[in-house]
Amino acid sequence: MIRILLAEDDEAMRTYLTRALENAGYEVVSVDRGTAAVPLLETQEFDLLLSDIVMPEMDGIELAQLCADIAPRTRVMFITGFAAVSMRASREVPRTKVLSKPFHLRDLVMEVERLFADQATARL
Repeated sequence: MIRILLAEDDEAMRTYLTRALENAGYEVVSVDRGTAAVPLLETQEFDLLLSDIVMPEMDGIELAQLCADIAPRTRVMFITGFAAVSMRASREVPRTKVLSKPFHLRDLVMEVERLFADQATARL
């Protein structure tokens, strides 16, 4: 089962995304800030870090850069409501998918499925 670490500071959005991803068959561990995600990346294995970009204490870009050092096999996808931040993320963490809010849950699930389509094919 694909494991996702979700870092999202907005409680309602975090609950909403967690429920949608779990309903799609993913295992989700969620935290409310980047600093809470770091120890989990150090002690557990995740297939995907799904992170908001704008968060207190540590933004998603910093978190993604740490993730690359701590868990280089973990893929990263950003979610954000800020267009300028989205451009910064694309520049500072290349080859990372950025999903802009608002988005439909179907779009999020489709993007996660695309990220892991190669794994599903390899298992066949």
